[in-house]
Amino acid sequence: MSRLEKFKENYKNSSKTKRKHIIGISIALFVLIISTLFFLINNFWFVKVFVAGTSNAVSVYKKDEDGGFIEAGTVTRGAKVNRYIRKIRRDGCLYNRIKADGEEYYIDAKNLSITLAGAVKEKEIFVRTPVTVYVNETGPEIASYAPKGTKLDVVGYDKLLETGYVNKYKVICPGKVNATETIEGYVYGKYMKGTYEEAIENYNKNGEYDKAKKDKFSYELYGGKAKNLDFFPYEKTKIEGNEFCEDARTMYINTYASVHPAEYIKLIKKTDCNAVVIDIKDGPLTYKSEVAKEYSPNSYKKAYTSEEEFAKGVEEYRKTGVYLIGRIVVFNDKRYAKDHPENCIKSGKSTGWPSAFSREVWEYNVKLAIEAVEKFGFNEIQFDYVRFPEASYKMSKSKKTNFRNKYGEEKAQAIQNFCFYATDQLREVGAYTSIDVFGESAYGYVTAYGQYWSSISNIVDAISAMPYTDHFGNDNSWENPYGIMLSWGRQADKQQKSIQNPAVARTWITGYDTPYWNPYVIYGPSKMKAQINALNKAGLKGGFIPWNVLSDIGKYREYQSVWNKQ
Repeated sequence: MSRLEKFKENYKNSSKTKRKHIIGISIALFVLIISTLFFLINNFWFVKVFVAGTSNAVSVYKKDEDGGFIEAGTVTRGAKVNRYIRKIRRDGCLYNRIKADGEEYYIDAKNLSITLAGAVKEKEIFVRTPVTVYVNETGPEIASYAPKGTKLDVVGYDKLLETGYVNKYKVICPGKVNATETIEGYVYGKYMKGTYEEAIENYNKNGEYDKAKKDKFSYELYGGKAKNLDFFPYEKTKIEGNEFCEDARTMYINTYASVHPAEYIKLIKKTDCNAVVIDIKDGPLTYKSEVAKEYSPNSYKKAYTSEEEFAKGVEEYRKTGVYLIGRIVVFNDKRYAKDHPENCIKSGKSTGWPSAFSREVWEYNVKLAIEAVEKFGFNEIQFDYVRFPEASYKMSKSKKTNFRNKYGEEKAQAIQNFCFYATDQLREVGAYTSIDVFGESAYGYVTAYGQYWSSISNIVDAISAMPYTDHFGNDNSWENPYGIMLSWGRQADKQQKSIQNPAVARTWITGYDTPYWNPYVIYGPSKMKAQINALNKAGLKGGFIPWNVLSDIGKYREYQSVWNKQ
């Protein structure tokens, strides 16, 4: 072989070797790059996802020394986290590595969602506390009602709270008790449980349910049973920008006084009065409300004054710095009854009392309350006549009365459910809620008209009883306001102590003379202060409101010193 041929052969062989080397190196580099990319993707590349689950907190894990998983705490449902690509299988489940709050964990892959909407995994929930079913995500329009233990199918929700709990679920529920049709609407998540067994349990921490549900009246009053009411502690949160008045030295301002404020304001400025109760609807409506125009045209037409005049009056009271409470008489409204007899109790031919079972009556009064808060800036709404008529015992016993009881509730359940509804809706617009009750409700039994102290105090911010001294006791007891109020106050304090989180007890006191009784007693400063001292002695220290139906400025001047700090 010639030198040239040898050179060509050697070159050819060396080129093949070089090509093999190059190909080998290229393959190795490719594998290295892919492996590196795979390593980087699995360990460093992530996407943003949301923690999902059927409860507000979801368990997360870390590896132990043996390569297994140990629980390392929880992450709030709805939290946005970094999800890494690599998954690990343990005990038949796939886990993702995540980074949350600066820490790395492993989480069941089923508990992650690429959208916030998918963070809520519940398919069904159960009613723990009887609930109003709302038409929309927001607003007081009522679609239906669901009693304790009802199963609701979840089809969505409005938003997750910072705690991971659902604010409102969108649900499908029975249209009526024992009915086959269904209704779609919204319910507050705070009243729900995940299982039927949890839902039907009665809250009984430290025996509080047992204490609260005592009902000792000797015969049937037809108001309902205390054991069928709800005593789960209702959270009474403070509202940002609206300081609740814990010790209210309150002046009652009736319809006339609301738009003729001058003399009352002079008196407020002379005293330590720090709150006023102003009539919005005392049966008759104070101002021409747009809500009333829709729900009760008769009330609108016969309103005492215009919205503008009422707004001016309220503003004058606000300028004094007092806490503003708007009073609304709920279930004693003849003008509404004239417009809507179909929503009123029918006893014989009479349909003059709107039924506490009627949800349209609820809507009207709560919408009126919301309007008053938004237009005039009331700090609190006080609902009066939150009850059935005083003749309810006779009506029920006769079995000839149609109470319009659509959902099969007991009277006391309807009253409590209204309290839940009103309080929830006023919280949405930044206002507190108070309820007036008869003094009788402090005596430990469900009254014939549906009031039961602890079931109301458990929900609202303030409970305002009316233990007027000429209504209690006998043997001229109104001559001894201290004694009668102390005796009553101790009964009320027992009811307050029967629940974990009672309302503030802000009590109506006798602020009028008793000319219709023998002997005629004039209620001046000493008898007024005696009532207040008795309430404080009994442990009811949430303030007072002297009742004088006329808002008699002369009488107010006579006992003006009662509003001063003792």
